[in-house]
Amino acid sequence: MRSPAAFVPAALLIAGCAFVLHTRGQEAIPLAHPLAGILADVPGYRFKDQTVSPEERRIAGMTDYVARTYRRDSTIAFTTLVSYYDRQTQGKTIHSPKNCLPGAGWEILRGGTATVVVNGVAHEVNRYVLKNGPAVAVAYYWYQGRGRVVANEYQVKWNLLRDAALSGHTEEALVRIVVPVTAKRGGVDLGEDRTYAGAYATGETIARRLIVEVEHVLPSAARTATVRGETHVASR
Repeated sequence: MRSPAAFVPAALLIAGCAFVLHTRGQEAIPLAHPLAGILADVPGYRFKDQTVSPEERRIAGMTDYVARTYRRDSTIAFTTLVSYYDRQTQGKTIHSPKNCLPGAGWEILRGGTATVVVNGVAHEVNRYVLKNGPAVAVAYYWYQGRGRVVANEYQVKWNLLRDAALSGHTEEALVRIVVPVTAKRGGVDLGEDRTYAGAYATGETIARRLIVEVEHVLPSAARTATVRGETHVASR
């Protein structure tokens, strides 16, 4: 008797065909609220909006985005990017940061996940340690939409194919945080554990706020409560 795993490629092929056939019937779902309202007030930090060039935006295929740099005094504390896709079609799907970061000069030193708890519910997000020349940073990212917060790229693709086939809705956001790592404080080397601990704490604090605030701006029927878990939302 064949293992269930043996049927996965066939299932993906069938779902993929359904996705392609259903592409024309997909609805472009607008946001419930502007992205500009996300993290518009973070006590102790000043932010500056960053601009993605029209060409970069075209290649990425995003419908809308908000990208910001947050500073404490004159030092960059963290950056955020929320890019929204009102529908995803062949050639216009979210690009994984895991594939894009090396192209931007970042070397992945460590890869894995972290658990972020929001209102008592645990969400798994991706967490990477990156290096670009002398710069080291911790990056968090996840995919959020249609009532889910998901880290795993394979799960994201499966959800996309299934939802496209069954409901014609594929709207989704990519959410990313990058926290620069400071190895010294006051000229004193902090050691590896303390070096990353501060960046991890900042990243997870901001991630908790982002999960809630991104959910607030996503299309209203999808706002069932990603903060309650990964239960799929009811149909629109």
